[in-house]
Amino acid sequence: QVQLVESGGGLVQPGGSLRLSCAASGFTLDDSAIAWLRQAPGKEREGISCISSDGNTYYTDSVKGRFTISRDNAENMVYLQMNSLKPEDTAVYYCAFPLAPCEHASEYHDWGQGTQVTVSS
Repeated sequence: QVQLVESGGGLVQPGGSLRLSCAASGFTLDDSAIAWLRQAPGKEREGISCISSDGNTYYTDSVKGRFTISRDNAENMVYLQMNSLKPEDTAVYYCAFPLAPCEHASEYHDWGQGTQVTVSS
């Protein structure tokens, strides 16, 4: 059974950092691109970062320079290091499979239950 499970969210002050984890099971992570999405209150879910099977990384403009996506195929894990967090980063964060290659991805599937990130003083 293909499964992605997110963890690592929490409450952090503006300017702080968090590292989110995405645990993959039921498939070969080496062959898969994985994306991070987020959904803020009252807003649609959006893709914010993606890592291809060969390690190329992609970011939406709002997180570029602050967030870093990485993968550890041996551990079946994908990470999202989030630095310089802002209140507008508050959202539920999900990892998922992109339906197209990362650079063209706009639709996703099989996201997990998500992990809440709240940026507030």
